[in-house]
Amino acid sequence: MAAGKYNFTIEQGTTVDFELVYRDKDNQIIDIDSYTGRMQIKDKPGGNTTHITLTNTLKADGTGLDFTDGEQGKIRVFISAVSSSQLDFNKASYDLEIATTDTYPIVTRLLQGTVTLDKEV
Repeated sequence: MAAGKYNFTIEQGTTVDFELVYRDKDNQIIDIDSYTGRMQIKDKPGGNTTHITLTNTLKADGTGLDFTDGEQGKIRVFISAVSSSQLDFNKASYDLEIATTDTYPIVTRLLQGTVTLDKEV
């Protein structure tokens, strides 16, 4: 299944907090309890400049991907106000991938799109 497209805006210096639910083509929830995740925001697809990387190992300020309700297929994307205040770009690209924790992991790209940074004064 192809990755979903979702474009969003980060208001610099504010908290980003949204949730998605991973479902199959029949709209059935997929248990992701034993998965890992990574979301990268880069200057462009395949680009060399990474603005921020989120994983399900949360940073001290809570920034990261929360899989707490993984059996319900829920992934919470959280970027703290402190982390968003350090971002510096106009438009960037991102993708969010999850992977099984098997010896030979299966990686699935769930979302991709454009991020616009609305800079604070």
